[in-house]
Amino acid sequence: MLKQRIVQWQYGFAIAAVVANVCIAITGSVVRVTGSGLGCTEWPNCLPGSMVPVEHPELSMFHQWIEYGNRMLSGVVGIIGGLCFLAAWLSRPHRRRVLWLSAAMLGGVVVQAIIGGITVQTGLLWWTVAIHMVVSPVLAWFAVMLVRSLRESDAPPRPRTHPLIPRLLVAQTVVLVGMLVAGTMVTGAGPHAGDKDVARLGLPVATLAHVHAAFLYVFLALLATVGYLLWRGPAPRDVRKRYFVLLGVVLAQGTLGFVQYFTGVPSVLVVLHVFGAMVVTVAMASLWAWSRERPATVEAGHHDQFAAASL
Repeated sequence: MLKQRIVQWQYGFAIAAVVANVCIAITGSVVRVTGSGLGCTEWPNCLPGSMVPVEHPELSMFHQWIEYGNRMLSGVVGIIGGLCFLAAWLSRPHRRRVLWLSAAMLGGVVVQAIIGGITVQTGLLWWTVAIHMVVSPVLAWFAVMLVRSLRESDAPPRPRTHPLIPRLLVAQTVVLVGMLVAGTMVTGAGPHAGDKDVARLGLPVATLAHVHAAFLYVFLALLATVGYLLWRGPAPRDVRKRYFVLLGVVLAQGTLGFVQYFTGVPSVLVVLHVFGAMVVTVAMASLWAWSRERPATVEAGHHDQFAAASL
């Protein structure tokens, strides 16, 4: 009975890790667009001698609480990562893949905290902020892999679709990384710096936006090719479902990006665009994970229906 509960808890913690890493990226974007990046001037303290926001003649309580709230959510992400690892450690027998992915949840938060401290201490240098952002989709990807791994064994993966699709998905993932990095560079040169006195990336925003869009076009071309191969078959229903979810969110994200470009990058659209980037990452990871299979474990078999409904 305890073993079955631990398996159930693992699914819950893994799904919570996906949600938490999406949310921390959103709150990070709120910090940026509200100019609250230096609302707390120290790390881990918010202000000298105080862990929490306090009245300050030069710093508004609004900016302090926005930045501090983001830090508190980082703590929640860390707790969830710790629970993922604890559940994996308590589960018997130990599964190497689950342990490594769970450790990534916990270790990634530590890395984020270190990068966050460096970002504050360097006065929000654009490239430190960019690295801080990129870690979140990486952790969200690992969290999706963890959800999938809990219904599989650690055997070598085998494709469930046309044999070319896994290779195309590798190429798509590389393009997605390029698209995310280009997006952080657009933000680094754009108007939302996180603080009014932060130095910006000295490159034309329009040029960077076109590079970002070029990655999108390549991504869509690869996605269309994957769709054609799925149409030819074989294509299990759950894989088709994940494909159309990814297609929908990518098209929505691309449309939002063009609206941003032609409307002067309003703050609310920046937050929505970051949310969209995280959703695209989760959808891409889900398609990647479900397009392959490993011989399912006995415990995972009991929870197939639950896991399938979760992502």
